[in-house]
Amino acid sequence: MREVVLDTETTGLNPGEGHRIIEIGALEMVNHIPTGKTYHVYINPERVVDPDSIAVHGLTNEFLDDKPLFADIVDDFMAFLGDSRLVIHNAAFDMGFINAELERLGRDPLPMDRSLDTVALARSKFPGARANLDALCRRFSIDNSHRDLHGAMIDTDLLAEVYIELIGGRQMGLSFTDTGAAAPVTVMDPLPVAAA
Repeated sequence: MREVVLDTETTGLNPGEGHRIIEIGALEMVNHIPTGKTYHVYINPERVVDPDSIAVHGLTNEFLDDKPLFADIVDDFMAFLGDSRLVIHNAAFDMGFINAELERLGRDPLPMDRSLDTVALARSKFPGARANLDALCRRFSIDNSHRDLHGAMIDTDLLAEVYIELIGGRQMGLSFTDTGAAAPVTVMDPLPVAAA
């Protein structure tokens, strides 16, 4: 089964107030194993990024000025998604922004039932516990020390690891690597036969 783990960064918190997507990060998983295929793009939002948002992700207006518009990347983005289930941390947020961008271009929105919300999954498994990405990384001993600011691709990579743990984790001690070494063989002398 193909799934796409997905995250966005935005100019603000509400697409209804005209806020836009400025970064998309996505990675492909097949049967819960990352394939190495990713999609990553920065986007010119055609508006100013709120200072509070810059403090979260560090993406400035100057950095985004020469990036493509959402209209320029939408076909490649939708092709990467295909018809796969989308694994998203706080799916309502990202899906709301993606659908606002699609509707702005006269395209059909993505149905919410295509998404699996890892916040909801974490809250169902760990009621009352914090369910943000940093807290889940700590819970599952996933190294997120390289995450100073939010970034769509960094967060997508971390979320893929968290998601695997939320659905049962990797089987410890199982290895599919072949060392190429032959197993040791012990040759034993035959036992003496007693005379009758």
